[in-house]
Amino acid sequence: MELIIFLIIGALAGFAAGLFGVGGGTIIVPLLFIVFTQMNYDPDTIMHLALGTSLATIIVTSISSLMAHNKKGSVMWPVFKNLAPGMALGCFFGAGLAGLISGIHLQIIVGIFLLWVAQKMFRGGKKPATNSTNVSNAPADLPSTPKQLAAGGVIGIASAIFGIGGGSLTVPYLTRYGVVMQKAVGTSAACGLPIAIAGALGFMLFGMQQKIDVPNTIGFVHIYAFLGIASMSFFTAKLGAKVAHILSPAMLKKCFAVLLTIVGCYFLYKGLR
Repeated sequence: MELIIFLIIGALAGFAAGLFGVGGGTIIVPLLFIVFTQMNYDPDTIMHLALGTSLATIIVTSISSLMAHNKKGSVMWPVFKNLAPGMALGCFFGAGLAGLISGIHLQIIVGIFLLWVAQKMFRGGKKPATNSTNVSNAPADLPSTPKQLAAGGVIGIASAIFGIGGGSLTVPYLTRYGVVMQKAVGTSAACGLPIAIAGALGFMLFGMQQKIDVPNTIGFVHIYAFLGIASMSFFTAKLGAKVAHILSPAMLKKCFAVLLTIVGCYFLYKGLR
């Protein structure tokens, strides 16, 4: 039954990864939180397990989503090269920071963060750039390379604390500077890979140092959950990416914001009750 649950979570997370460029973390974290709670794991480690396992599965979903978006020509590789180094370093050290925060506080922090991002997405950013015909070139009004590196570091730290592939920050960051939604989602999907690898390694390492008493885990990564979710999400991420290129940018942005609002309210409810 547990394996079936993990497969279902993987199917939903993979579709969300391809559709919204979020790596599926906004689906995986709350669902794993529920499942691990029902499995009677230590309440102080449940949220950390959900975050670490989420980042581990995002390694697989990011690869699948990245391949699908790259075929559509929606990944801006120059922007990826500027953001990725800071994201990887930030996410690794962010995993250590997350280990110092209590589970209840993590729930509240994640909930507030997702609601903030949702309202930013509802409001929208600058008008998408239309003067570039080559999607591999970044719009002229993106920040300088050093600023993009710094932004990548901030996104990486936040991704570890929130257990996401960075899409919840990367997508609004890019659309703010005039990147059309499809290109922002595609580039975010690519950025999710270095974030997930560094974050998963961080949660494994820092979790092993704390010597948690939970079966079938390496640090703060649950092996069975990782295998079940990753195996299914790899396939459904491709379907989500196809749907992303069918919907209009405005509709895609609204769907993304609605998803974040629902998840944010859930975590606030659990953390504050």
